[in-house]
Amino acid sequence: MSQARELARRLAREAEAVCRVYLSQGRRRGNYWLVGDSRNTPGRSLYVRLKGAETGKGAAGKWTDAATGEHGDLLDLIARAKNLGTLEATLNEARAFLALPEPEGRASDRSPAPTGSPEAAERLFRAGHAVPGTLAEVYLRARAITAPLAWSSLRYHPSVYYRADEEAPREVWPALLAAVTDNAGALTGLQRTWLDRTGSAKAPLLDPRRAMGHLLGNGVRFGAVQEALAAGEGVETMLALKSVLPHLPMVAALSANHLAALDLPRQLVRLYIAQDNDAAGRLAAVRLRERSSAAGIEVRDLLPLFDDFNTDLIRLGSIKLLRRLLPQLAPVDQPLGAFAGTVG
Repeated sequence: MSQARELARRLAREAEAVCRVYLSQGRRRGNYWLVGDSRNTPGRSLYVRLKGAETGKGAAGKWTDAATGEHGDLLDLIARAKNLGTLEATLNEARAFLALPEPEGRASDRSPAPTGSPEAAERLFRAGHAVPGTLAEVYLRARAITAPLAWSSLRYHPSVYYRADEEAPREVWPALLAAVTDNAGALTGLQRTWLDRTGSAKAPLLDPRRAMGHLLGNGVRFGAVQEALAAGEGVETMLALKSVLPHLPMVAALSANHLAALDLPRQLVRLYIAQDNDAAGRLAAVRLRERSSAAGIEVRDLLPLFDDFNTDLIRLGSIKLLRRLLPQLAPVDQPLGAFAGTVG
């Protein structure tokens, strides 16, 4: 199979993600993506089939412009949308979208980043796309998370490599990417959460969540810190809290050990420790509390009813979760309207 045909076939598997990136002025209607034309003009003349067979009549990724009679596959569409003049440029763009390596025997423009390094993490993160409208949004919404998802710390990629161990074959799955940064905002690492093909759950893998790069002291950040900060372990845990406390800056340290060692901003006045309800979570909270108190920071614990705050959000709903949280907050950090029964 030629490189072009193979890339077109891979793109067709991610047809909706391709359309959301390259034809962002369009919208989904049933089994089709509708847009004005291949230059991403608003309208409904051009339609892309999102689901179907890999080849032949009715294949996924095939498109037709009813106004002009033009048609083709997703490689053609990418070339037109990006105004790419050569097949080589189009194939390179498709590989970048799919996070695929260059063909064997071809020299790369830059040396490969060391596996697991911050540089490798940054390259993968830059290859991702904004979360809204992707399988990553489907996954997070399935976790009852209602917080906005257009954070600079979150991206989605439709095809990220996974290998169970060094001897196992390499697989490709869609993934939620979470950037780990230091207090100055420099990217130091990345967490990959592989998703199943529907986005409704994590991928059926032995360990569907892995981190790379330098994590110690750093975290995934949601909002700029001024005086207050909520710190916890998981991305989903902190986004669950962000769903009911949207005004409060938050950071996910990604594990109990990393939470205990989190580097705190110099301007921090109040720290909320969002504990996971297990032995490791409680021990991490103790260690972080001791360090923070020694630095003169006011520390308050946020305690979930179940195992973590994402489970609380799923089981309790946003209003009941907020009501449980209010007594644990300093008055200055309580959301406006909370006592009137709103989420704030």
